[in-house]
Amino acid sequence: MRLFTRTRAIDADGAAYLLTSGSVVVVDVRQPAEWKTGHIRGALHIPLAQLSSRLHQLPQGKTIVTVCRSGHRSAVAARTLTRAGRDVLNLRGGMNAWNRAGLPLAAQSGRRK
Repeated sequence: MRLFTRTRAIDADGAAYLLTSGSVVVVDVRQPAEWKTGHIRGALHIPLAQLSSRLHQLPQGKTIVTVCRSGHRSAVAARTLTRAGRDVLNLRGGMNAWNRAGLPLAAQSGRRK
């Protein structure tokens, strides 16, 4: 058994490309107030504290891209999902990197920001 589970990372542009191809699902592990400020269109919102109890809600057979504000909490989520046997990529730099790259956001209502 490994003490540390290494996770793979992806940058914002790479994640955006994979998202448009339909080959990944984004899981946003931020708190509800953070989610409401804007999120990646099509992302599933599962706060980190709820991830283990909601694994059944994640689609099988797709790569999961985890995201938070800066990449730290999503790295924890990625390790959890990797240990559960899922194929996972962590969004390096989180939503901060997504925003710096100028990529689109969806508001809570689903409107583009």
